Amino acid sequence: MHNGGIMRVLLLIAAVSLLLDLYAYSGVKTWIRGWKSARRQKIALYTYLVTFVGITLLFVIVITIINYRYLTRFQEWVLTLFLTFLITKLIFIIVLLVGDIIRFFWGLIRRLFKAKAVKNEPFFPSRRRFIAEAGILLAALPFTGFFYAMFKGKYDYRLHEFTLFFDDLPTSFDGFTITQLSDFHSGSFDNMSAVTRGILMAKALQSDLFVFTGDLVNNMAWEVEPYLSLFSQLKAPYGQFSILGNHDYGDYARWDNPEQKEANHQKLKEYHKELGYRLMLNENTIIRKGSDQLALIGVENWGRGFIQVGDIDKALEGVDENAFKILLSHDPTHWEEKIRYHPTTIHLTLSGHTHGAQFGIETDKLRWSPVQYRYLDWAGLTSEKDRYLYVNRGFGFLAFSGRLGIWPEITKITLKKKTS
Repeated sequence: MHNGGIMRVLLLIAAVSLLLDLYAYSGVKTWIRGWKSARRQKIALYTYLVTFVGITLLFVIVITIINYRYLTRFQEWVLTLFLTFLITKLIFIIVLLVGDIIRFFWGLIRRLFKAKAVKNEPFFPSRRRFIAEAGILLAALPFTGFFYAMFKGKYDYRLHEFTLFFDDLPTSFDGFTITQLSDFHSGSFDNMSAVTRGILMAKALQSDLFVFTGDLVNNMAWEVEPYLSLFSQLKAPYGQFSILGNHDYGDYARWDNPEQKEANHQKLKEYHKELGYRLMLNENTIIRKGSDQLALIGVENWGRGFIQVGDIDKALEGVDENAFKILLSHDPTHWEEKIRYHPTTIHLTLSGHTHGAQFGIETDKLRWSPVQYRYLDWAGLTSEKDRYLYVNRGFGFLAFSGRLGIWPEITKITLKKKTS
């Protein structure tokens, strides 16, 4: 938030938002035109200014004057409200703009073909009130949607279950189940009972193995403290394993000195242990079942445009070339740029990180999110040459305090051996 480049972008967006308010304000005036009560007209206009312009000004104050060390819930809520009102305003303006473009061409046609009849009339026909009404009705859709996202959607946990078939899966692991959670972002949670409901959903799956694929916190280790007893309930017969995500290194907070940042990082590692998770830092372990085994590998964060301390070669040291391998790697770009081309075949990579942008559309026929313009693989399953990647949509949320269309995810994977 305090990065100079990000600050300039946010201020530019805020400035554009205020300019758009001038146009939107004219639309509001069109909407209230004809109201019999002048008092009601004033209330409508002042309500617009206080809410839409006020939220933008509050947003500017929060990102410039209030000097936070890290992203706070208050900042998240201000950012969320700003985005909500900005998108609502944009929809309203688009409708107004379409109406005004039609007015322009209609005025032009009248001048060209009916010049005498309109000689003393204004070039632009007056804006019709129903255009403003239509704009308000359409703008109400994202407005209500975003408020659902803020108060319900971000805790609307969805279970994603799927089965993967492999020729070389060890026989004893036929039917082996894995529960994956990712991206808790503990510092953003604001409803303990809702979070508890999600954790109990994951616990009820009773999978053989539990894995957590990074971003336990937003920045500060203490953020997870209220949830230690809750998250530690996630147990599995073959163990609980975790890795670090980009937010777990404290890079998005301001520190008085490097030692303070490192102490926070070490404390976070201790909390993984307290949760009963084995934190894997560029290493591997063997999971044994019956007379068979598979290799579970965990790397530190490696992401395109983010911290790159994950070392897959170090993590693979000592692993049998022919072993069945599952990798935990937070950022899916690691798979895109390194894992799928690695000389050692890694059968399944489990990632998170993208959150699916916490906003989008996922149906049987349509799948879209703005995050797809940044990530090739941003949610769900993909494969290449018998190497699979699964990207979890995330359990928590960050920056935008809500989810709409891309709901928080709990994943259950079943491994099956192909039969001839």
